[in-house]
Amino acid sequence: MSRTRHTIARLNDLSHEEFARVCGPVFEGSPWIAAEAAAQRPFADFDVLLRALCDCARSSTPERQLELIRAHPDLAGRLTLTAESKREQSSAGLDALTQEEMELFRFRNESYRNRFGFPFVICARLNKKDAILAAFDRRLTHSRDEEIRVALEEIFKIAALRLRDIVI
Repeated sequence: MSRTRHTIARLNDLSHEEFARVCGPVFEGSPWIAAEAAAQRPFADFDVLLRALCDCARSSTPERQLELIRAHPDLAGRLTLTAESKREQSSAGLDALTQEEMELFRFRNESYRNRFGFPFVICARLNKKDAILAAFDRRLTHSRDEEIRVALEEIFKIAALRLRDIVI
C-alpha cells in the first residue's frame, strides 16, 4: 500500500484507475472493491468512503465474499505476506513466536481451514497473540455462515485501519 497519504478531496480527484491503485490494498488481494467504489465518488468524508468500500464487499455475491476471505494469509504462517499483513501481524507479536507457539498457530490455522474452507481472519492490529488464540477456540464453535459473517466484520476492521493509513 502506498505510504503517501491523501485527503478525501485528492482521492475524489484521482482517475478511476489511480483511485483503485491507491485504495485497492485496503482489502487484501481484492482491488475490485476499490474499483467498484470509485464509481460512487465524490465521497464527503472518511466515513462515507469507508462505508462505500465495505458496502461493495457486503453486496457482492457469496462467491466473491469467499474470495475476499480466502485472499487473507494464515496467521503466523510462513507464506509470503503483503507489506500490510506483515506489519499487522508484527503488531500482534506474531513475528516473534516461540517454536511451540508457531506449532500451536499452525495447528489452529489448519483446524480452522479444515472446518470452514477458508483462513482464520482477525484484525491483528487490534489483538495480541493470546487474544487471537482465544478467538480461534471461540470461533471454531461457530456455524460456517456465522463464521463468514464474523470474518467479513474482521475484514472491515482491517480495512478501516488500512484506510486510516492512507487518508489524512
